Amino acid sequence: MKIKEMKDLIRKDVPIYYRRLYTGLLVIELVEKTVQSHMDFTIETKPTGVNEIIINSMEEIDYPLLPLTREIKKFISALDESGGLPL
Repeated sequence: MKIKEMKDLIRKDVPIYYRRLYTGLLVIELVEKTVQSHMDFTIETKPTGVNEIIINSMEEIDYPLLPLTREIKKFISALDESGGLPL
């Protein structure tokens, strides 16, 4: 399983300055096929300065949930650190 990209990322307006809500299309390469899944996620900055990534909703994918969630959070974190998320 490999996460290829996030397409059509949109940042939703939230009145709380330390929470950022995003929606987009996740492209995942599984063993024999490529799957696209719509998902919503939040990046919340804690008082300690650490960002917490919360996956709010995602279409079901025929793959074990725990490793999939872990890889998605790593991918989103890397996107955030590199400046790949919309402002």
